Amino acid sequence: MDLLGSILGSMEKPPTIDDKEKKRAKAQKALVEKQQLKEKQKLDEFREKMQKRIHEFIKDAAQPKLKFEPMEKVFRALIHDIADVAGLTSFSFGIEEEDRYVMIWKKEFCPGDDELNAYKRGEAWDPEKAKEAARQKELDDRLDAEQKNAGTAVPASNYRDKYKHLIGEDAAKDAAKNMKANKSYGFVPSDNKRDQRTIEQVLNDTRAKKKLKTEHRSDSSKPPDTEDTTDQS
Repeated sequence: MDLLGSILGSMEKPPTIDDKEKKRAKAQKALVEKQQLKEKQKLDEFREKMQKRIHEFIKDAAQPKLKFEPMEKVFRALIHDIADVAGLTSFSFGIEEEDRYVMIWKKEFCPGDDELNAYKRGEAWDPEKAKEAARQKELDDRLDAEQKNAGTAVPASNYRDKYKHLIGEDAAKDAAKNMKANKSYGFVPSDNKRDQRTIEQVLNDTRAKKKLKTEHRSDSSKPPDTEDTTDQS
């Protein structure tokens, strides 16, 4: 027997897996495959159910959006996929693993930033309330622009409405009248800030200032007058 054969013969053989272990591994694999098949069937059934639900939503002309119940991420992903294929807009809102849900919109009713932000804050969306807020904002912006163009400063709040619950309505009215009467107090009109001189007047004033400064420097450079105290004797 050669050296290599003796070495191989002296080595221990690898342990063999008995039939019991093989059966256990096979059963485990079959169980996993069965669970995977069951999950796949569950997802297929959910997809089919959601496709029918979304199809009914699309046919209903009176329904601009559809909110689904809270569900797990894998099911939300299926809804997003179905909505995308159907040409719809979809977003998820809520807290993960608590109450996160999906909402879908028809393309002609796509939500704006204000609506999306309301859902993100967990608030209900009220279109009429949003329109009123937009109109109020437009009025405020217009008022601010008019105030800037007029060059006057007007208090941002109504003193009568703001403080009447503290000092009484009559006192608040008086404060509002005084504020209106003294609205220019403490402010300099923009016309007073402008230089009303012509260019020629500005140049003449500048030359006069330079001349005056030059003469002042010349006078300060001369030595002071002193008496001659030299002894002439």
